[in-house]
Amino acid sequence: MRNLINWIEIPAVDFDRAVAFYGTLFDRAIPTEQVNGIAHGMLPYEQPGVGGTIVGDPRHIPSTGGALVYLNTDGQLDTFLSRVEPAGGQVLMPATSIGPAGIIAVILDSEGNRIGLHQEVGTE
Repeated sequence: MRNLINWIEIPAVDFDRAVAFYGTLFDRAIPTEQVNGIAHGMLPYEQPGVGGTIVGDPRHIPSTGGALVYLNTDGQLDTFLSRVEPAGGQVLMPATSIGPAGIIAVILDSEGNRIGLHQEVGTE
């Protein structure tokens, strides 16, 4: 087994707002498409690798509880954190060292999802 996790879906109440939020956070356009009649915003990733999407489906409800997904900031955690509030989110936990595993932060996205951000050690 290469990766235990292979796909994530981040729920959105307002799909366009969520796509704009994550586009600002990653500083790139988020391509959108309809999959089985449901709006999806494809988060950046390279094959082979773990990917994910923003999902505009009323059956998926944003939450601050439950599983916490950490997104890779590719050595730019401070830059990502500086984009959160202007994009309509909130920093819940500032950059915090987790020793040799790197640095993490936790944000609230534009939809009310609690999302973790991660930076590996030595990528600053």
